[in-house]
Amino acid sequence: MSEAQLRSGQIAIVGRPNVGKSTLLNALIGEKLSIVSRRAQTTRHRIMGILTEADAQYVFVDTPGFQTRYDNALNQMMNRGVRQVLAEVDVVLFVVEAGRFDERDRAVRQLVADGCPVIIVVNKIDQIKNKADLLPYLERLGGEGAFTALIPLSATRRAQLDVLLAEIRKHLPNDGLLYGEDEITDRSERFLAAEYIREKLFRLIGDELPYGAAVDIEKFVVDGELRRISAAIVVDRAGHKSIIIGRGGEVVKRIASEARQDMERMFGGPVFLEVFVKVKSGWADDAQLLKSLGYE
Repeated sequence: MSEAQLRSGQIAIVGRPNVGKSTLLNALIGEKLSIVSRRAQTTRHRIMGILTEADAQYVFVDTPGFQTRYDNALNQMMNRGVRQVLAEVDVVLFVVEAGRFDERDRAVRQLVADGCPVIIVVNKIDQIKNKADLLPYLERLGGEGAFTALIPLSATRRAQLDVLLAEIRKHLPNDGLLYGEDEITDRSERFLAAEYIREKLFRLIGDELPYGAAVDIEKFVVDGELRRISAAIVVDRAGHKSIIIGRGGEVVKRIASEARQDMERMFGGPVFLEVFVKVKSGWADDAQLLKSLGYE
């Protein structure tokens, strides 16, 4: 197919926190671009994933879950990023969790401009024990607004992804390639390194650690195939620092070890990773620090 015939465009992945947006992006691209954990609001940045097929190039934009409960500078920046993405895309994937739909979902739906194709993605259908409950739920969803299509799927099991891609392609313009055929993201290795560390932080420490934690890559040096990385985990309180370090430093060592393994898989070479912890009280309300950490 000639490039003039190839369909391409940007597709926003939006939804309230913890509906599986990042898992969906990773499943569609086939790479671990967006970090995931069982905790809501894990994704803090806009992350682009690019899938190029013979007849289409899909540029997916994963967004943070739209936050309606908290109003610090960090959440304001994340919500602003969601609104900006929605103003620029060709298609919106409105992700909801199978069996659930409430005012938080409706708040996200209201952000989408009229005229933009909106596909409801009903994720986690594998978690519905009684499949007879799914049909009446889907019928209720259909009454929540004007939607282009409604597609039930399971991102974790990669079920129905081909159906979703076929539906998206119908609504993409004939713009030719927007990115190189071998590109899968617009994010740098430095950014991905920070995200992998933050994922391990949430996964290994869990509910003991509030969201007052971020990762600052202080050094990223490429020496042949070796990457030398020094990263600071930034926390609000000294008590959080001791939790992350753990007895004898065992927790922070495990965070670094598991994050390094992810980096080596993605970067295709060895990584020397140093991780330490520092306290910066009120960092989530420090606009200057947030910008230095990559928040827009």
